[in-house]
Amino acid sequence: MTTDSAYSMPASAHPGRIALRVGDVDGLLPFYADVLGFDVDRTGDTTVLSAGGTPLVLLNEDSDAPSRPSDAAGLFHLAIRVPSRAALGDVLSRVDGSSYSLSGASDHLVSEALYLRDPEGNGVEVYRDRPREEWTFEGERVKMDTLPLDLDALGDAATGASADRLPDETDLGHVHLEVSSLGESRAFYVDTLGLNVRTESYPGALFVAAGDYHHHVGSNTWNGRRTPAGDHRGVEWFEFLVPDAAQVDALHDALGRDAAHEADRDGDTLALTDPDGVGVRVRPV
Repeated sequence: MTTDSAYSMPASAHPGRIALRVGDVDGLLPFYADVLGFDVDRTGDTTVLSAGGTPLVLLNEDSDAPSRPSDAAGLFHLAIRVPSRAALGDVLSRVDGSSYSLSGASDHLVSEALYLRDPEGNGVEVYRDRPREEWTFEGERVKMDTLPLDLDALGDAATGASADRLPDETDLGHVHLEVSSLGESRAFYVDTLGLNVRTESYPGALFVAAGDYHHHVGSNTWNGRRTPAGDHRGVEWFEFLVPDAAQVDALHDALGRDAAHEADRDGDTLALTDPDGVGVRVRPV
């Protein structure tokens, strides 16, 4: 797989954490803790949602932050990946036993996914990957689709009502963004960060990843977003974890030859901003 970037994101790179600016943490915790099953560590205005001791979502509370404007780019959904079909069935069982409801459920061939919205409107996907030997590849691209998910069969796979937390192996599988321009998004994530295009089979969407994963970042223009993300509620930043500090050095050197993208460096962390105002950080594992 090749990109036009002076830097190529290593195949082992993957998302680490995502930070959301929210208005009312108390109103969100029943959803994230009781329904999704995150562990919660609240310190001041920052609440860390973890699984197995690994921080995955940061909720930064700002009660003065306005709601996201209808035309603003930003988060389509954050995607929490669980390690098994049984774990996904457990999430479905918790949703069914709550006051919340699914906004969608899909079989994507490479994965099975449940979709929800948190009380402030942030999209959340919870999914499990199918084994890679079951994926279909078309050249260097991976085949994906959106088919109905058999919720009855998924519910039957659940381990039982006692499973009320996310498994330790849970991680942030991908981030899907609403963007103003697919071309500009591709220029940033592929040509600058060195991710690989994985599929363009969905009209108005682009899916890219490190290595041959189905996608670590999704971009779409489906809802006609036209203005950048700003100081309103919604996504602030997300991060990619790379194997070591040498990868951060290599990206920093490549960015130094690219006047179109500036990066702030704080120790081993690089902080960039994508074309729609979403922060992207790159740091070692």
